[in-house]
Amino acid sequence: MSEPASSELSVVDVRIGSTANALQPVSSAERSLGAGRVQWSVLAIVAGAAIVADQLTKQVVGRTLALGDSVDLVGPFSIHHVQNSGIAFGLFGSRTAIVIAVTAVAVGAMLVFFARSGRRHPVLPVALGLVLGGSVANLIDRVRLGHVTDFLDLVAWPAFNLADTFIVVGVAILFGALVIADRPHRMHGARGGHGSLHRR
Repeated sequence: MSEPASSELSVVDVRIGSTANALQPVSSAERSLGAGRVQWSVLAIVAGAAIVADQLTKQVVGRTLALGDSVDLVGPFSIHHVQNSGIAFGLFGSRTAIVIAVTAVAVGAMLVFFARSGRRHPVLPVALGLVLGGSVANLIDRVRLGHVTDFLDLVAWPAFNLADTFIVVGVAILFGALVIADRPHRMHGARGGHGSLHRR
């Protein structure tokens, strides 16, 4: 007598490109995203350059124009020497101590984020370097003087400085980079499932 054939065929789990232990698919293998020496170096260079550029332009404006004076350049754009004790674009102008504390916490949070995700996208060191440099540049003025010097004036917009510009540009680049970095992951998750194939 022969045994009856099994009504169910065995399922073979085929793993394509597994790790060294042959148990975890490469697609789900963890890759370190923490910042390395190169990422930290780029961050430091960009942040340092932003701080120097901001401080130099403030010094030039402070020595060239008296407080409140302005020089018309092109159309609505002018150089207008004003002082600001608030955050970017004059926000929270009467809360200097709070602004200093919030900025210090933000700088610390940025460094922690970069330490954990510095390799997530190639432009992260540049983007975060601009944000960090702009934040530190204004923080230096608030701690040292109790205010920052603003001089870029577009008439319909509150006066700002290079540090504010670096922060806005850096945040825009950072947001775009994170969106682009997450898109392939979401697409892979929708298509690839858990990374294993079944053959009947």
